[in-house]
Amino acid sequence: MRFVSTVCLFVSLAATGVAAPPERTHDITPDDYASVNMITEIAVSPDGKQVAYCLATWDKKADNRRTELWVVDTDGKGKPKQLTKDRANERHPKWSADGKFVYALANRMKQGEKAPLNGKTQVWKVSVEGGDPVAVTTVGAGVTGYDYAPKADAVFYSIDATTTDEDEFAALRKKFDKPEYGFGKRTVSEVFRVEKDGKPSQVIADKRYVREFAVTQDGKKVAMISAFDDTVLKSEGESRVDVWEAGKIVTPPTEVYREKAASPHAWLENLAWSPTGNRFAFCAIFDAYPTEIIIGELKDGNWAMSQLPRDGKDSNVRGYGTPLQWSQGHQLRFLREAGGQLYRQSVEWTRGDGLVGSVIAGRPEVIYATEVLGSSWAGVVGTPNAFPVLEWERKTLVDPNPHTATWKFPTVEHVTWKAPDGTTVGGPLELPYGWKKGDKPLPLVVAIHGGPTTASYNDLRFDPHNGRLYFAAKGYAVLCPNYRGSTGYGDKFVTDLIGRENDIEVKDILAGIQHLIKEGIADPDRIAVMGWSNGGYLTNCLITLKDSPVKIRAASSGAGIVDTVSEWGFNDEPAYPKVFKKGLPWEQPEIYKKTSPTYGLGNVKTPTLIHVGGGDERCPPGHSRMLHRALKEYVKVPTELVVYPGEPHGLTKLSNRVAKMEWDLAWFEKYLKK
Repeated sequence: MRFVSTVCLFVSLAATGVAAPPERTHDITPDDYASVNMITEIAVSPDGKQVAYCLATWDKKADNRRTELWVVDTDGKGKPKQLTKDRANERHPKWSADGKFVYALANRMKQGEKAPLNGKTQVWKVSVEGGDPVAVTTVGAGVTGYDYAPKADAVFYSIDATTTDEDEFAALRKKFDKPEYGFGKRTVSEVFRVEKDGKPSQVIADKRYVREFAVTQDGKKVAMISAFDDTVLKSEGESRVDVWEAGKIVTPPTEVYREKAASPHAWLENLAWSPTGNRFAFCAIFDAYPTEIIIGELKDGNWAMSQLPRDGKDSNVRGYGTPLQWSQGHQLRFLREAGGQLYRQSVEWTRGDGLVGSVIAGRPEVIYATEVLGSSWAGVVGTPNAFPVLEWERKTLVDPNPHTATWKFPTVEHVTWKAPDGTTVGGPLELPYGWKKGDKPLPLVVAIHGGPTTASYNDLRFDPHNGRLYFAAKGYAVLCPNYRGSTGYGDKFVTDLIGRENDIEVKDILAGIQHLIKEGIADPDRIAVMGWSNGGYLTNCLITLKDSPVKIRAASSGAGIVDTVSEWGFNDEPAYPKVFKKGLPWEQPEIYKKTSPTYGLGNVKTPTLIHVGGGDERCPPGHSRMLHRALKEYVKVPTELVVYPGEPHGLTKLSNRVAKMEWDLAWFEKYLKK
């Protein structure tokens, strides 16, 4: 039956004149990573006839990835047109009201030049007909954000400023101004409007830091996510949404996303105004709890705040990066995740006190970016079979990676298994090209995602941090477990992890390994684990486990936590351990000890490769150095520490990402050999 179906497909293609897909002949290597392009952001023109997009490409010589601005017609008849070619890293594209220009943030530099060509971030205006970009702002230190009000044809932008808080020691700090102090000066923001004559005028200077802002279409209101300063600590636990109008700032009630929320430590993101300017929405994103959508609505001159109702049973609102967009004044669109997929969802908010109806729109897919115009939509969509493409109304407008048509891609599918307590756990499974059920069992790499309040998605992706694609291309099975605490499986699945780290999720992962062994997919004598961030932490938990039911032969720990008290003390987001450990170290010392791999380091027998960025503030390199010291000097287990100078929590340089992949492959090849 399978042979007959293939023949019928070939005949059908031949009869219609459509070329058969090219033969898969290319063996994928880490060097291929540099050729993979990504569409990062999109914007639909006011008339719906064009989509502007930012295309990210790698430059080996510059050792970085930068975006450039492109535009494509939605009728599918024309070829994409490149608007900028100087790798200025365009981002946040927005169309002008007349559809003739695209605004974007970018960094342009000419040696010896002042702003706007000093390499700092500025707002630029780019004609879709061609020509050089025109600077809208010329701020010496650069801008930190911007928005565009189409009905007012006005650009708003924010900049950093510094304020000094006075107390009895202010004079002493001023006298000895060389040391770094923990208090006294802080970074705040100012917001400006660019008038029609091109001159900026200040509209907001509230001595608070504005992490994000959005302007109504008429330019008369500004919603701001603001905090005391620019630190993660303040933004994660004390930020709020303020609304500016006619020179006055009001703070709508905060209880719904602070005092009355599941956790007081929400990270606020993705402000979006309705077309009429009488409603706004934003995401309240939590560690350990599901993301909530908060809606503000103007009633009798006051702002009323509500939480979008959800059923919470088998899916979640996508947290970080979900696009919120209002349509027709009452329909709100966002992303919903379920079982390793990301779908579009729209809800009708036709009265201020609740959800009238919801519609899930989509097929099995992972959506990276989306924008709606009327009843039409554009999206950057990934699938298990190909890298993401730009679509308009389900038709592909741009494939940024046509050269991969001959690559031997792995198969990607979502698999499930039972945890010891009977809970169903799932996650993507990558299998090498051509491998089929009944073939010889494969060496298994368990690639563990970070977060943990996020997930691994069921699409094709080339991910050096989390082991996607490059291991399967070398003949490994790769399991990406969405362990307890992950999103996309309902609220309880997320919150089950609170107070149970280094326990319940470890059991989930081990059960997944045992499931693949039982299914004849994984070779029990060739099991490896790896991950980055929380995935690195869980790698550390697995290798320090005493009497593990699974023999782990090799490990790659990326930016992993070892000691959770140090995590609270040194990381840039102390709310994370506080929430998961249900208190501060002196309030819950037993939980902090139980969740720290530190006390199991003497159990390690697994050869372990360790990666970390030298400038990582989220998971500081001290943890990785502690792990390396224990294994090398005291436990005498084969180990290697790779510190990438200056790199933050995620590796940014192409050479470092390729180096990590090469190290991972070499390490596992050595220690998984039979």
